[in-house]
Amino acid sequence: MNKPALSERLRYWFDNWMSRGPVALVLLLGIATLVFVAILGGITAVVIALFPTSYNTFDDPEYTPWDVFWGSLMRTLDPGTMGGDQGWYFRLLMLVVTIGGLIIVASLIGIVSGAFDSKVEELRKGRSRVLEQDHTLILGWSNKVFPIVREICTANESRGKSAIVILADRDKVEMEDDIKAQVTNLGKTKVVIRSGDPMNLAELEVANPHAARSIIVLAPEGDEDPDSTVIKTTLAVTNNPNRKTGEYHIVGELQDPKNLEAARLVGRDEAHWVLSSELISRITVQTCRQSGLSVVYAELLDFAGAEIYFTEQPTLVGRTYFDAQLAFAQSAVMGMVQGGKVALNPPADTVIGAGDQLIVIAEDDDTIALSASGAANVSAISTSKVEPPKPETTLVLGYNEGLHLMLTELDDYSTARSRVTIVANVDHPDFATFPGLDVTFEKGDPTSRAVLDSLHAHEYDHIIVLAAKETLSSQRADAKTLITLLHLRDIAEQRGVDLNVVSEMIDDRNRELAEVTQADDFIVSDHLISLMLSQVSENKQLTDVFEDLFSAVGSEIYLRPAELYVTDGAEVDFYTVLEAARRRGETAIGYRISAHARSKADAYGVTVNPTKTLARTFAPGDKIIVLGEE
Repeated sequence: MNKPALSERLRYWFDNWMSRGPVALVLLLGIATLVFVAILGGITAVVIALFPTSYNTFDDPEYTPWDVFWGSLMRTLDPGTMGGDQGWYFRLLMLVVTIGGLIIVASLIGIVSGAFDSKVEELRKGRSRVLEQDHTLILGWSNKVFPIVREICTANESRGKSAIVILADRDKVEMEDDIKAQVTNLGKTKVVIRSGDPMNLAELEVANPHAARSIIVLAPEGDEDPDSTVIKTTLAVTNNPNRKTGEYHIVGELQDPKNLEAARLVGRDEAHWVLSSELISRITVQTCRQSGLSVVYAELLDFAGAEIYFTEQPTLVGRTYFDAQLAFAQSAVMGMVQGGKVALNPPADTVIGAGDQLIVIAEDDDTIALSASGAANVSAISTSKVEPPKPETTLVLGYNEGLHLMLTELDDYSTARSRVTIVANVDHPDFATFPGLDVTFEKGDPTSRAVLDSLHAHEYDHIIVLAAKETLSSQRADAKTLITLLHLRDIAEQRGVDLNVVSEMIDDRNRELAEVTQADDFIVSDHLISLMLSQVSENKQLTDVFEDLFSAVGSEIYLRPAELYVTDGAEVDFYTVLEAARRRGETAIGYRISAHARSKADAYGVTVNPTKTLARTFAPGDKIIVLGEE
């Protein structure tokens, strides 16, 4: 092996030194300056000694060679000091010193400027470690980020100073600009954004996940296998070598129910999962059968207005569930937690035990307070019976993979001989056989007015408009949904009928555009999922509540005719409505006024958790919102 030459050794040493960063460069430049000044200072001293008459500044007997060195250093750093030099030999030497000084100072400025730019770029990329404590951590980026941030900021208003940290594999400045554009009011909440891969253990540490109050895991948009990304990100937290000793509070979104088992193995008791496609399918079916139900769901899922809380009331121990309903004037009791198990609308005579919690709907946690129990006006309670259910007809316009689950849900709710007609511009999908449903498929374009007219859409009990999520971009799919809705509204106006329409919107930003159609209900996929992720991130007990609420098994929310509960023309307070619902094995939580059903400002007539002492008269068409069974 050839021995490296001296030039190679010097070059190798120089390369290693340069790689140490700006401080090493400044140090090397300083050494070069001292060497340069020493050499030129020595030459200057020799010139002065040989030609003493050419320069009279150093005639002082106390003059030493160090003065020459100092003078040369000053001329290196400040060229202006050479203005009074005398003697051409000396001037030429000082000119060389000055030129060398200009080069050295320019290099120093370049090094400092480069180091500053590099530091700014590093800060711009968001690589510094987050020092927040008890923060909400969002891992990943999608359109769901914006409603999640808005909801958590609203939830934090009663908490005081708080923070949201977002870690995603995107440019930090772009994420900050998007947040500023989409979320205009952060309130007391500080939003900290860092750029990095949440699945990378080193980059995950930047977000300080071990000090977070809760962690929300999102799949990045455009990911071919979003569930795998969510599961791997969760694994990076739970299986982290630096993990904390206590349990994490993680909530994540899954698309495919088949991946739930693997996700539970990774998250175990620390992670709670929201099955987005399944949730949307269930809510779509439930709301298509009941006008106004999506407004109730939106009211319960967002942090503005009524929310779901858990409270323990020792003074109610030994009393019944119905006694608890009467004991709150400003809150609506909807269920109990006994032995860690959630029960919505339990039997009215269920006794409250020590340690049991009540599930209540309230404006805020500080409004949950016991009050004097009210009395029902028994004479105003209706004895009307529910008419037996009849076969229903449902028109589905459009197709996506969630339709198969929707048909299963429709089969669970519908009576025998109900009919579902599906019209979509796709080849005939393979559907399962349903005992209670007669499913027919027609290939056609749901955005075509001719197709809609030929279907006699106004004759159907329910209409569902689906977004083509798998085949079109979100904006194109939503545009087609809007066109279909506009046609349906025009058909309704021409026929003089009200259509019970539920539409699926992918992008929440298109919701306001959809509202010009005046359709009863809207299912905004990203928005509803974002609301649920936000709620569960604040309280993991809500996972079981939502699972019961959106399941076809057990008690669910229904909007039933007010005449089933109170007599026509009777002025009653809500205590009377509670008693009427109790007699039917239900729990009343609100009402819907038909006169305001088209007014967005009046929440489409929906009031959840009304003040129980206020009396009102219900008109024909008004509904009572209850928790009960079909």
